[in-house]
Amino acid sequence: MTSPSPSLPAGPLPDLARPEVGAALFSTWSAGTPERQRATVEAIAATWDSRPWPAPDLLSYNVYTGTDGDTLMHHSQWTGEEAYHAFVQEHRAERVADIDSAVPDIKRLGVGTFRRYRGFSGIPEGTTPAPGLIVVIDVDFDAPDPALRRNWIDTVIETLHAVPLPGLISADFHLNVDGRAHLGSDRARVLNYAQWTDEKAYEAAILDDGRPGGPAAADRLRNLPGFAGSESRRYHFARGFTPGTVGRQ
Repeated sequence: MTSPSPSLPAGPLPDLARPEVGAALFSTWSAGTPERQRATVEAIAATWDSRPWPAPDLLSYNVYTGTDGDTLMHHSQWTGEEAYHAFVQEHRAERVADIDSAVPDIKRLGVGTFRRYRGFSGIPEGTTPAPGLIVVIDVDFDAPDPALRRNWIDTVIETLHAVPLPGLISADFHLNVDGRAHLGSDRARVLNYAQWTDEKAYEAAILDDGRPGGPAAADRLRNLPGFAGSESRRYHFARGFTPGTVGRQ
């Protein structure tokens, strides 16, 4: 089941290439049903809109609804990971308590910290189409060497230039980094945040849709050293919060 795109203005989309971003945090919640998913977004908005911006080192906070009618993705941009930990100590508990009061029994499925490595743009410079779908692909590697992950990303971007994907607006590739215990992971990962014009274009791309070189390009990426598999989730952008847009109630 797909979740509907929001009918009200969602706020600004984040700039993933923003140079001040020292840490990008991604986490996932499970709400359970489309109704609870929508209620959770409303509770998040009420909680954040009614409070002052918590820290100057938080550059943006963004919420996305999964097309499965269950999950929500949280994406926050920080000047550094330490700023996030300070927020957790000083501000997170009261905000989570308000959200949980409105929608009990939300499942928190984990959080990871990343840094953007490279990006790809599939649109002419100066154009900014609004994405109808955001796909987040979590890629696993079987060795910790960061060079393997960088080489894989470089090859993906080279492939995208050689075999264009109609409907792909952009793809931003992030490397996971070590953090404190609750952020750390023994998984060597790449997170690809891709913006698409719509779900139809994405479906055509993953089916290759008769594109020359499509299957060969995919096989090349799967066979690169270190690649251990991937999983993807589809989202709609629900709300974006930035300094100056909250705390006005």
